[in-house]
Amino acid sequence: MRTLRTRKNTAALGVVTAVLALALTACNGDDGTQSAGPADTGASASASTGSEGASKTEGASKGTGSEGTSKTGGSAQNTGSSKETGTSGGSAASGGGNTSDSYAYKHPCKISDLSIRVYPREGSDTQQVIEVNNTGANSCGLSYFPQVSLGAQNASDHSGDIKPAVPGGLGGAPAYAVKPKTAAIAVLDFNPSGENGVTWVNEMNVLVDGEHMANADTQNFPLPSGAKVDSPKLGLYQSTIAEAVSSMESAG
Repeated sequence: MRTLRTRKNTAALGVVTAVLALALTACNGDDGTQSAGPADTGASASASTGSEGASKTEGASKGTGSEGTSKTGGSAQNTGSSKETGTSGGSAASGGGNTSDSYAYKHPCKISDLSIRVYPREGSDTQQVIEVNNTGANSCGLSYFPQVSLGAQNASDHSGDIKPAVPGGLGGAPAYAVKPKTAAIAVLDFNPSGENGVTWVNEMNVLVDGEHMANADTQNFPLPSGAKVDSPKLGLYQSTIAEAVSSMESAG
């Protein structure tokens, strides 16, 4: 009987022990899972927060840099455009020159501001056009007509050169005003009557302003081959060839 009771007690103790062991194992498993859970959650949250912060920081940095560069570039372009416009406006204002006749009356033309051409008038065998272009920035004044003489190209003495007749009764403005980029035109007819004339004359000497320029500013132009010179006439400066011809015809 005692042996049986002992075995029963032993069996019961084993069952209790097994149950306790299982209970302890279950409790330890739950505690371990709960302890690991918060740790994982915290790490995940920390990683998420760090990633989000880095993303925001990087985005803000990129956004600021891009926007800053864009604004700076735009400002630089506007500044450049403004400066260019200012320079252009200043140049136009300062380079306009004085184009009034009153200014020309007080400022004789300089030979360095003039371009001179001599060429035959279309439709005439004896008329030569003297065209004086003002290439300067300001208006300037010329004498009423150019100083012209006709002579031999190779002559050492020009005292015998032939001088044309000019219109009389001159008066009015103190000079002939020539605006910038315009021309003063005079016409010479070296044989108005078409009669036989001297044949030794082959050159026309032109000083565009005989009142204010030195003889050294005289320019020489050849007459047409075979020209015969007789009683030449010279007109006043005019703005057109037709007006210059009319002025020439009134000379003498």
